[in-house]
Amino acid sequence: MTATTALNEQKTATEQYSVTPPAIGFDDFHPTQDSLLQEVLKGLAKEQKTIPPKFFYDANGSKLFDEITQLTEYYPTRTEIELIKTHRQEMARYIGSSIELIELGSGSSLKVQLLLEGLKPSIYIPVDISREHLLESCQRLAEYFPEIYIHAVCADYSSKLELPDLSNGNRKVVFFPGSSIGNFEPQAAANLLENVATLVGQGGGLLIGVDLQKDHAVLNSAYNDGKGVTAAFNLNLLNRINSETGADFNLDKFSHKAFYNSQEERIEMHLVSNKEQQINVNGSNFKFCKGESIHTENSYKYSVQSFQKLAASVGFKPVKTWVDPQSYFSIHYLEMFTADG
Repeated sequence: MTATTALNEQKTATEQYSVTPPAIGFDDFHPTQDSLLQEVLKGLAKEQKTIPPKFFYDANGSKLFDEITQLTEYYPTRTEIELIKTHRQEMARYIGSSIELIELGSGSSLKVQLLLEGLKPSIYIPVDISREHLLESCQRLAEYFPEIYIHAVCADYSSKLELPDLSNGNRKVVFFPGSSIGNFEPQAAANLLENVATLVGQGGGLLIGVDLQKDHAVLNSAYNDGKGVTAAFNLNLLNRINSETGADFNLDKFSHKAFYNSQEERIEMHLVSNKEQQINVNGSNFKFCKGESIHTENSYKYSVQSFQKLAASVGFKPVKTWVDPQSYFSIHYLEMFTADG
């Protein structure tokens, strides 16, 4: 399906969400309920039950994640924002002018707002899987930056993206904040970076946030906050599945668990069954033993060198890296190799 076809098929979406063309364009490739159902059925049938983390982000999940970013224990968001605030002019100089900026997982768009003030791209294409959250954020940005054409794309960026070609010959730069690259298994992360490389082309750029390896106590605290917001975020996944597939998960019978897996160098999030039980999902039954879990998310932690090695494997070369004083978080600007290497 082309972007134009999707836009025609979703023409009422602009009215439903009060998007006013031509100030904001909109393409809707939002995953269907059938897609969610099929992935849930496939994941629950595995020996280690799993549900992809992309399904966290319905409207309520997106709001809960915004709350997580404000928590004292959750260092990544505030650290990345401080890095952008401190170095955004330098970032803009390295990235250059006359670009089309594409953001993956745009969310509430707080970070990109800081970048847009310095970059002033002619076109900004935010991509996010949460439709309502995406459009609300775009409307706010359009008020701040009326001179920038904003074209929102609701899509799952973990798959190969088909974006509208609006560049008019401008260089393409992808902004991928939040260390979301850490949610992907190493090979899947390489595949995603390869998709980004294809998207930006020779001479294109990637500005990406990457969480760094650190004291395990800091990591464990970040994903087990005292207010229980991360637990609510994790459990909301079951609530969404109930709502959209007719499943009968009882949230009181599951508990949030997050821990650092030293061998894999990642945080793991799970939903643990508190008792032996049986769950029905659209006519399919799944037995849970007491203590059995659904693996809902990974968050891999890199060193600067290990991430740059991963990026280099698909053709990106490091241009500049910014790291906070505590070495908690890094932001990398990379470019695709030119023809002469």
